[in-house]
Amino acid sequence: MKSIFLNKKISRRVEMGHPWIFGNEVNTGKALDAAAAPGEIVNVYTFDKKFIGRGYINPKSQIMVRLLTRDKDEVIDDNFFFNRIKKAWAYRQQIGYTENCRLIFGEADDLPQLIIDKFNDYFVIQTLALGIDIWKPAIVKAIEKIFSPLGIYERNDVPIRELEGMEQKKGFLSAGFDTNIIINENGIRFYVDIANGQKTGFFLDQQDNRRAIQHIVKDADVLGAFCYTGSFEISAAKYGARSVLGLDISQQAVDMCIRNAALNELERTCTFSCVNAFDVLKEWSKEGKQWDVVMLDPPSFTKSRATIDKAVAGYKEINLRGMKLVKPGGFLVTSSCTNLVQPELFLDIIQMAATDAKRKIRQVVFQSQSADHPIIRGQENTHYLKFLIVQVM
Repeated sequence: MKSIFLNKKISRRVEMGHPWIFGNEVNTGKALDAAAAPGEIVNVYTFDKKFIGRGYINPKSQIMVRLLTRDKDEVIDDNFFFNRIKKAWAYRQQIGYTENCRLIFGEADDLPQLIIDKFNDYFVIQTLALGIDIWKPAIVKAIEKIFSPLGIYERNDVPIRELEGMEQKKGFLSAGFDTNIIINENGIRFYVDIANGQKTGFFLDQQDNRRAIQHIVKDADVLGAFCYTGSFEISAAKYGARSVLGLDISQQAVDMCIRNAALNELERTCTFSCVNAFDVLKEWSKEGKQWDVVMLDPPSFTKSRATIDKAVAGYKEINLRGMKLVKPGGFLVTSSCTNLVQPELFLDIIQMAATDAKRKIRQVVFQSQSADHPIIRGQENTHYLKFLIVQVM
């Protein structure tokens, strides 16, 4: 097994537990990494030859090495992946996630750039780096052995793979099956389009947050923007909302919302409209329209630090518009999935929006993604979702 050595004058970030090693942290004069094939497993040492860990390398990537283990005696083989996935499943079961969950959350489960979502007996995999993609057969074999699934599908149709020198692709990793399935969440049924839905087909990271709205929506008139599959809107109706209006710019998303409402016999409560939420929220605030509860779940506004200011401006503007549409004493439910916008900054943005809207707010709930997406302090990519409910006075 080949080895690489870290430079002497770098931070102790890797030694302190971070699994990423950037190219400029590697001592290329002393290392054998040039001889290591992309995706190969290598040992990592400090400049003075102290073992740090073992992981996969890709000299073409800005993140040259991603560590899989810090145990010098642990071998990276098929059994390694079986044990890691089995351990992750035991953890999910222990904290109460058994039917639908993120089974593997990359670095948070010591399997960098691997995502596995479990939708009851169906599994969706993303292998987002070359080093983990090479082990895909072992990962599939482990899932089959532990779960005896009804189907496994890969959703590797994501641009980030191209940065690792891989092509985008999607398809069956098991025998073919109907990729339009139905799941149960919080007593509510949802269609999931595994093959064509966003990401892996459904946003499991908000499942706990959808339950958090149950008290504030009872007997309320609710507006939801960026509704995608209507999971928040249909949850609101199920929890006793008087009326629910959901907005999304995609007609395909609106059609899925309508199907999900029908699946739960909530067509009389739920209405969905294909519009640009940014435009209509501004227009309706000028018209003086208001709701008891306004829910905002926008997409990520940036994936680059270079455009973080635009993201801050975008979040402020959409929340300003949302607050203006809330009746005095009503509630704003809002989220951010941009990991570069950290929790304190997000709270500051909401307060700035409230100040500009000339509304007083008080916090009801502030939490992150559901617990099946574990957060590791010091690894900001594992702490990306912010979910906030405020009362708007």
